[in-house]
Amino acid sequence: MAAVEYVKEGRIAYITINRPEAMNSLSADVSMGLHDAMVDFRDNNDLWVAILTGAGDRAFCAGADIKGFIPATGAQPAAAGAARPVGAPVRADTIWKPFIAAVHGYCLGGGCELAMTCDIRIAAENAQFGQPEINIGFMPGAGGTIRLPRFIPRAVAAEMLLTGNRLNAQEALRVGLVSRVVPRDKLMATAKEIADTIISRGPLGVRASKEAMIRGYDMTVAEGLALERQLSGQIRTTEDFIEGARAFAQKRPPEYKGK
Repeated sequence: MAAVEYVKEGRIAYITINRPEAMNSLSADVSMGLHDAMVDFRDNNDLWVAILTGAGDRAFCAGADIKGFIPATGAQPAAAGAARPVGAPVRADTIWKPFIAAVHGYCLGGGCELAMTCDIRIAAENAQFGQPEINIGFMPGAGGTIRLPRFIPRAVAAEMLLTGNRLNAQEALRVGLVSRVVPRDKLMATAKEIADTIISRGPLGVRASKEAMIRGYDMTVAEGLALERQLSGQIRTTEDFIEGARAFAQKRPPEYKGK
C-alpha cells in the first residue's frame, strides 16, 4: 500500500496521505511520496488544481512519525533537522498552481505546517489544529514559527507555539486559519467545488495571481506593484487572455488552454 495516493481526475490531482493506522503521520515514505506527487503535479500541464487530504476519519496528518527519529538508548540526539521526515523538499507554496487542503481530524505539527503551505484550507467540523512540538521539548521546524504568526493574530500564534494548545475548527475559522468549516461528509465535495470553480477561470491568470500573492508578501508595496505589472503584462499577450476577453464579449463560457 502506497504511503501517498496520487489520483488524477480531469484537471484535478488528489494527493492523499495514506497511513490512517498511524493517523497519517509523516514518515520518510510519506515525505518521498508527497515530493513525487507534487513534482508530477507541477510538471503536468493537464493538471490545474491539487487537493491535499488524509485517509481515514481520524486525521489529516498528526505530524511527524516521532518513533522514526527517536535515537536509540544511549545514542546522541540527531542534529537539528537531520533526517527529520516533516515534508517534501518541493512545497505547495513553491508551485504556482493552486493547492486546496481538505482538513479533518488532527492537523498537528508537521501536518499543520503542511496544510499552511496550501493556498486554501477547508476544515471539517472535527478538525483540530496545533503545533504540539513544545510538549516533547522540541519546536516546529518546517515553517510553523514563520507561517503561523503571518496567517493568524500573533498573540494567538504565540499561545499555540509556546503552550502546544490547539484550535478547533470554529476557532480556526474565527482567526482566519481556514476559509470554511463544513460537515465531515461534505469536505471533499466542497474542496472539489472550489477546485472546479478555479478550473473554470483562466489558469495562467490563476497561477500569476498566486505567484504575485506569495512573492509579494515580503515585498514593499512598490516592489509588489512592479511584480504585478510584470506578470499581468505577460498574461496580456497570451491566447488565454484573448479567449477570455472574446468569450466575455460574446457572452459565452471561455475555453482556456493554459497557453
